[in-house]
Amino acid sequence: MPKNYTDKSRRNDRIAEAIIRVGGILVVVSVVWILVMISKVSLPLFFPASATVAATTTAPITGGSRLMAVGSDEEQRGAFVLDEKGIFHFFNGATGAEAAVIPSPAIPTGALIIYAENVGKSSYNLLWNNGAVTPVTVAFTSAQDAGRAITFTHELTINEKLLFPPSPGAVQSFVRSLGEKGAVRVDRLDHNKLRITTQTVEKDFLGNEKRVSNVTDITEPLPGQLTAMAVDSKGHFLYAGTSTGILFRWDISEPGQVRLLDSVETSAEHTTITSLSLVLGDISVAVGDASGRLSTWFPVKMPGSSDDKKLTRIHDLHAAGAPVTLLIPSSRDKTIFSLAASTINADHMTSERNLLSLKSGAPLTLASISPKGNTLCTLDGSNKVSLWKLDIPHPEISFGTLFGKIWYEGYDKPEYAWQSSSASDDYEPKLSLTPLLFGTLKATFCAMLFAIPLALLGALYTSQFMAPKLKGRIKPVVEIMAAIPSVVIGFLAGLWLAPLVDSSVLTIFLSFVIVPLMLLVTIFFWKRIKHASLLQRITRGREFFAMVPVVMIGIYLAFILSGIAELHLFAGDFKQWLFSTLGVRYDQRNSIIIAIALGFAVIPIIFTIAEDAISNVPRNLTAASLALGASRWQTAWRVVLPSALPGVFSAIMIGFGRAIGETMIVLMATGNTPIMSWSLFNGLRSLSANIAVEIPEAPFNSSLYRVLFLSAVLLFIFTFIINTVAEALRQRFRKKYGRY
Repeated sequence: MPKNYTDKSRRNDRIAEAIIRVGGILVVVSVVWILVMISKVSLPLFFPASATVAATTTAPITGGSRLMAVGSDEEQRGAFVLDEKGIFHFFNGATGAEAAVIPSPAIPTGALIIYAENVGKSSYNLLWNNGAVTPVTVAFTSAQDAGRAITFTHELTINEKLLFPPSPGAVQSFVRSLGEKGAVRVDRLDHNKLRITTQTVEKDFLGNEKRVSNVTDITEPLPGQLTAMAVDSKGHFLYAGTSTGILFRWDISEPGQVRLLDSVETSAEHTTITSLSLVLGDISVAVGDASGRLSTWFPVKMPGSSDDKKLTRIHDLHAAGAPVTLLIPSSRDKTIFSLAASTINADHMTSERNLLSLKSGAPLTLASISPKGNTLCTLDGSNKVSLWKLDIPHPEISFGTLFGKIWYEGYDKPEYAWQSSSASDDYEPKLSLTPLLFGTLKATFCAMLFAIPLALLGALYTSQFMAPKLKGRIKPVVEIMAAIPSVVIGFLAGLWLAPLVDSSVLTIFLSFVIVPLMLLVTIFFWKRIKHASLLQRITRGREFFAMVPVVMIGIYLAFILSGIAELHLFAGDFKQWLFSTLGVRYDQRNSIIIAIALGFAVIPIIFTIAEDAISNVPRNLTAASLALGASRWQTAWRVVLPSALPGVFSAIMIGFGRAIGETMIVLMATGNTPIMSWSLFNGLRSLSANIAVEIPEAPFNSSLYRVLFLSAVLLFIFTFIINTVAEALRQRFRKKYGRY
């Protein structure tokens, strides 16, 4: 061979080798870069919350007036305090310079405030010592101009619809709007008594409105002294805690009627309940006691009862170590701020995470949260006001909420649940990935159970038994099946296959029994035919053509028998029998549809790779086995298949990876229900389908947005684990069968 030709070939080989290496490195780098990018988006889910002091100053109060409330703007530039005379003092948070002094509207002559209830979003119910209540809303904003001068705007408004006549003897008052129906006022009186006053608006036949008051007293003896109270925002339920640790719940939704719903012990030691507050949504109530423990409770339906619900301890949050004197619920999520001595803690109810624990140099007396939840304003015993800038990006996320069972509001027990949105803003996010992981694995295993036997047996028959000329036509047809778009398969599965299976589900189950039995019987008699017979010579390499009529007859027989079985064994309705007898609900788009549709998409991949591996087994092994007297089937099963096992196993793993990442088929062929059920008659939701459904509606950088990227990371991890295990086993099989 000429030397220049040899040198050119070697040079081309080196160039090709370099290109292949560079291409391989670029592929690896690209995959790693994608993983890093999606991990970068999901990692902030687990970043800790933070709080920094934006400003500290002394409240500009003179005359020794007692302070009743404190608040701030959203930008940590200004704050205000309310003294017992009903005067709001607005001041610059950084310098302490007083910006405005505005008296509360409708101050009774010579009266002092004895209780100020913060009802959220800078609204207060001011109880005066003459028994009158003034509902005041503070509109307080600040702005900074180009010269860095801060200007403030202030406005106080009163809600006249919530005005009630004075109630002598009240030491605490809670006023709630009933919408167009009127308003309700709950008073805690001296001597452990409670009074509910309801003002309803009635119209006469001329359309004139008049207010009708209805007063109801709760005078029955209570165990211990009343120490804490709370009323939900709609004025339907009243909660009260006592010095003996008993938590009460009354239904006050009907004027003139008060019904005691619950009285539960909050601790075995009968520790005094020191504070109560409704959590956002008014379903759960937070309970703080004198030992510093904080827990949340909500009504749960008891087993064996009708519609009665009993208050149940659901979440135990961070223990403060000192009596909890004040609870402040966030107006944006399920976070609860608790004040205990010189410490204020932030805990999220659902995730049970202690988000923040802030220390003060002196015991704290008051605190408030801005409406947006980004500013905490505290006041200590020396009238020092501190403004904290809060950064709590994803309080509802923890490993427990993502992968563990959580007892959500309204549920009767802890559950794995995925519900990313709701019709209201106060819902409890349910972002458990466990149902999605379960759905992904369930869909994959169902598809593989359907695909592996068909693909491997088909590959074995095509390689070892089929006539070469026919094989040259059949194999390309199967390979072309892999080119069918998955959206087309999903479309057909959802709109054609699902209704077909729905109308003949019992036929399908009987077919899985009858068709294999008929094939075995046919093969048994087939083997009794002499090898030299005309039928053997004609069908050799084309035996499956003779089996097609057997399969068709078996399906027809299953169809006939299914009607008889459904009539006599299942009372004429198999699906109704499933629900009434086994409690299993039949969904039209279920795991059977997924097994068939996704299996159809996976079969070509497994078949092609497995057939190539089997066909590449050296012919001398086959010839030696046949020469020793083994049958064609014994040779294929005991010699050829073990020799091709590394390639066959690779085919199965590649098909598994294809199935686990499939999106459109799973999206279109199931009901997309994120439930955890092994029933073949129920739907599911996979990780990939969930990403496709949720990502268009997920707010940018929200918890849902980042959790969806975390789902993508999990899919990457699944693929990595599958490929790693597959390669390790493949190498093991190569060593074991390498002598062949």
